[in-house]
Amino acid sequence: MTRKEDDPGLYFEAHVFVCTNQRSADDPRGCCQARGGVKLRNYLKRKAKMENIDGVRVNVAGCLDRCEFGPVMVIYPEGVWYRMDNEADVDEIVERHLKGGERVERLMLQPDEAAPDAG
Repeated sequence: MTRKEDDPGLYFEAHVFVCTNQRSADDPRGCCQARGGVKLRNYLKRKAKMENIDGVRVNVAGCLDRCEFGPVMVIYPEGVWYRMDNEADVDEIVERHLKGGERVERLMLQPDEAAPDAG
């Protein structure tokens, strides 16, 4: 799907969805919540506000179906997916992507990327 010339303007310059989904502890895919998704989402929201980044909205998301990489986020309108392990990863995404318009290649997830081996 692509934006059309006559589509309304974007309400947010960037809309960030962070998975905070919870699965049962015995689920082989794991879940973003157990891996710190809620904590990292809350940190990201505070960080974006502290940095006074206009036009950015950080939201909670249910399952984004990339559980094995979690915690994960997706930033629209670009549709760029990231995994994040800690606050330093969040800081880098905020600085480079949300503020600088760049990409954080080492944290990006590709559409065809296979899930890490759960074994």
